[in-house]
Amino acid sequence: MAFPEFFTPQNEWLDQVGRIYVLLGVVTVDDTTSDHHVELRRKNRINSVYSSTVIEGNRLSLDQATAVIDGVQIFGPERDILEVQNAWAAYEQIDDFDPYSVTDFLKAHRLLTKGLIAQSGDFRKTDVEIVSANGEVLHTGSRFAKVPRLIGELLVWARDTNVHPLIASSAVHFMIEQIHPFTDGNGRIGRLWQTLILSKWNSVFAWMPTETLISRDQLGYYTALQNSREPEIDAAPFITFMLGIIERSLLDYRANVVDDVVKDVVDTELLLEYLRDNPQLSAARLAGRLGVSSRQVQRIIKTLKEQGRLTREGSPRSGTWKVVP
Repeated sequence: MAFPEFFTPQNEWLDQVGRIYVLLGVVTVDDTTSDHHVELRRKNRINSVYSSTVIEGNRLSLDQATAVIDGVQIFGPERDILEVQNAWAAYEQIDDFDPYSVTDFLKAHRLLTKGLIAQSGDFRKTDVEIVSANGEVLHTGSRFAKVPRLIGELLVWARDTNVHPLIASSAVHFMIEQIHPFTDGNGRIGRLWQTLILSKWNSVFAWMPTETLISRDQLGYYTALQNSREPEIDAAPFITFMLGIIERSLLDYRANVVDDVVKDVVDTELLLEYLRDNPQLSAARLAGRLGVSSRQVQRIIKTLKEQGRLTREGSPRSGTWKVVP
């Protein structure tokens, strides 16, 4: 499968890729210097899982989805709960998948759709059409007998191509939707597989909120898919759209990191002021005043002690804090 057969390179991609490179440099620095990047990464992954399922019609709220991921029992549609559990399991194994392996492709689909469809982890055995609410045929998937070969060829192309990973991953995403290899879960596996390819190129993409940005512009997403199918297959509109989504996801991620870093500075200075006024304040009371968790307060205190800006006098239970000038 040679790339001229399914997309026409666009001049604007050079500018889009250039801006993404600039953002990657900033995001990588911010990500490694933020004291709580692990917490932020987990938050982004939860948002990605939630958003990817919402795009497919999942009815859980973000709070409900988070509770499900945390193992908390909730009241909600069983299928929607299972979709979130499955998606989380798949994204948590992203580091272990080979993006160019058909076996791993099927394994990932099995994780995403376990208990939801009969042919979980298996290519479909029938032909399919995607129709609109009014019955209009929007897309006809590849003939089912050709699906295994087409997916195999697509992943080989992705492995061997000299096309930039930002562009190649978007092209693969489109072609997965075009081939429509499964009876269900094609959107989820397409988005996961683009994230996987990108994460092997730059690990920061394993935590990018790409799916979240897609969920906020579902009309643009589906329009780009359709525009890439008509009047003939040319993935260029979809690739352009996804490069924009990637750029915005990096901007969004950086904004969250910077906002959190600034908030850390503000919280730190407020904490010191509170302790100057009342050296006996406990972590729990400090958390209440700052409107943050006790865990966050403990983290700030630990950093201040390491910096020599705060010391503890007396016992942990009845002692007092001393702010070092």
